[in-house]
Amino acid sequence: MKEFTNWSDTKQLKELITNPLIEVGEGSYYSGYYGNQNFEDGCVRYLWGDEKTKDLFNPIEDFGWKMDKLIIGNYVCIAGGATILMGGNHNHHPDWITVYPFAGHIKESYAPKGDTVIKSDAWIGMNAMIMPGVTIGEGAIVASGSIVVGDVPPYTMVGGNPAKAIKKRFTDEEIKQLLTIRWFDWTADEIKNAEPILMSQSINKLYEYYQENILN
Repeated sequence: MKEFTNWSDTKQLKELITNPLIEVGEGSYYSGYYGNQNFEDGCVRYLWGDEKTKDLFNPIEDFGWKMDKLIIGNYVCIAGGATILMGGNHNHHPDWITVYPFAGHIKESYAPKGDTVIKSDAWIGMNAMIMPGVTIGEGAIVASGSIVVGDVPPYTMVGGNPAKAIKKRFTDEEIKQLLTIRWFDWTADEIKNAEPILMSQSINKLYEYYQENILN
């Protein structure tokens, strides 16, 4: 584990990832100082394919399970104490007589939830929890301490338990523009040149920059 030394210390996720079931884009970071967690076995939980589980058995070859993935886009911010629950623990069935996962029937007990996706430019607040199979839209903000049980639309702030929409960050037309611009998919140089606009409130200026410098 790469230790965090201060609350201001962040780690690029690409430097932390070893599990093949985690996909991470450019610029995304984890700030795990508060909570004292590493990313792959603290923030992300119940994910097959780590050092401890990969030698137990091969869930794909042995059982034919479809393994859930964690897919993180570009320039995602994940705060300390955040928890992302994955599919490795989906062997408890509330519709069966017992929720106990008897080892002799583990093959038929697994129930995949689908990939968990955190799209580009999203911000996951401290101590938030994201449940399996959820998609967090582009530019969304998950408030600290929230428990997200359903998909979050792009550029929407959510909070609470269960998390509910608080407000949209921008108008519908502005969100449509931002999803067309998709600045987080630009090259590093293009983003660097646009930083003064990105760190402002002028979506129109960003759209002008996009038309003049990205489309041409």
